[in-house]
Amino acid sequence: MKRNAFTLMELMMVTSILSFVAAIVAPRFADIRERAQIAEMKVDLRHLVSAEEYYLAENQRYATDLGGSYTVSPDDRKPTITLTRDGWSASITSPYTTQVCAVFVGSTPLAPASREGAPACARGGSSTTRSPY
Repeated sequence: MKRNAFTLMELMMVTSILSFVAAIVAPRFADIRERAQIAEMKVDLRHLVSAEEYYLAENQRYATDLGGSYTVSPDDRKPTITLTRDGWSASITSPYTTQVCAVFVGSTPLAPASREGAPACARGGSSTTRSPY
């Protein structure tokens, strides 16, 4: 007798195997997306450092609003820039991650950043850094 279709048991086995593989792979994709978002926020902060230094060279002071000379990636919120007595600090967030990234220029660090001009990120409210690199 020739069989033209799969049995119910065969279909259930294939479905359960595919569901098991999807349960293993899905969390990996979420982690990869978050790491990409963090890298994007760091790039935005590096561009901010360059834009602020250019503004300083042209105007002999730093700015809290660079206008159209600085834009962020579409998925990021605009950074919060605060002037300090000898520089500035900025933090940036994204709706797609709980991480907060920060950078500073001058002698007043803004957590989680600890080196001048080097963006660093940490979970909101935490002081530990996690870098995707």
